[in-house]
Amino acid sequence: MNDKANKKSALHEKDGIPPPEVFSQSAMANIVRKRQVQPSAPELIAGILAQDKVALSRAITLVESTNNSHLSKANEIISGCLPHANQSVRIGITGVPGVGKSTFIEAFGSYLTAMGKKVAVLAVDPSSTISHGSILGDKTRMEELVKDDNAYIRPSASGETLGGVARKTRETIILCEAAGFDTIIIETVGVGQSETAVHSMVDFFLLLKISGAGDELQGIKRGIMEMADAIVINKADGDNVAKAKLAKTEFNRALHLFPAKSSGWTPTVSTCSAFEKTGIDAVWETITAYLTLVKSNHYFENKRQEQSLYWMLETINEQLKQNFYQHPDIAELLATSQQEVLQNKISPFAAAQNLLTHYFKK
Repeated sequence: MNDKANKKSALHEKDGIPPPEVFSQSAMANIVRKRQVQPSAPELIAGILAQDKVALSRAITLVESTNNSHLSKANEIISGCLPHANQSVRIGITGVPGVGKSTFIEAFGSYLTAMGKKVAVLAVDPSSTISHGSILGDKTRMEELVKDDNAYIRPSASGETLGGVARKTRETIILCEAAGFDTIIIETVGVGQSETAVHSMVDFFLLLKISGAGDELQGIKRGIMEMADAIVINKADGDNVAKAKLAKTEFNRALHLFPAKSSGWTPTVSTCSAFEKTGIDAVWETITAYLTLVKSNHYFENKRQEQSLYWMLETINEQLKQNFYQHPDIAELLATSQQEVLQNKISPFAAAQNLLTHYFKK
């Protein structure tokens, strides 16, 4: 027989090492079963108060769920955590894609944890309007912060929620505060008028900018400028240092065109380099100065109260909308009404009124 015929190809795949006995099928089945067992609401509350990140993550998943069967359990968890919440500073960070939000948050978060603070980052990833999927890549972009014991990063899909904020971000803040996180950072998808959703759940609103992108004057036109408590020009390093200083001057001039804030605070403009970790301390000093002012004039407390009322009404609106579309009779009638509207048999307004009338009679 030819020796070549006995030789195996270089592409031949060797048999793998057999798994040890401990990973038998029955053992693996037991592990899967344990993971599938859902802890009770009191167990999750106890875990959150004990600063268990696994319990916190499982509770947030329940809160974010659109399954109506999870609603009562989620509400029980939120109610159990509420007395232990409201002891943090909530910071919203926004900016156009590419401005370096994730890099800035990692540098900023690491600076805070080095001071002994506990930081929770609620990063909202954009969802595709076509596939409704989301990459949820913030944990990979914040490689150092994710390994920090004093930090917790929770990426969530924005879904179709106004402002690119996850549907239950407001409740997630409460859970993170109950878990002992004293600084909550909310990273939003991008800049737009709908960013008011973020503004309505944070204490301090930070707008990130970059120089030389041609958006200095465009930024002045946007309502986002009026909401910002501080503007930070990122990537002020290398050849961009001079451009960043010029942009800082332009934004300072622009801010003087806006009316005074009811908080009594005058927005500031600063530069930083998240990559080189320079200027990060100045950002925290600005936030600290702001908090000192608004707590002394009671604006901080009043704003928190207004936000709570706002989100109560928003939750009512959301729940009514969800119940409406999930109602079995409405689902059938909606399909019929849509066809009638498309065939010009009825106006969109009359069709909507008929649907609402039918719903509220149920």
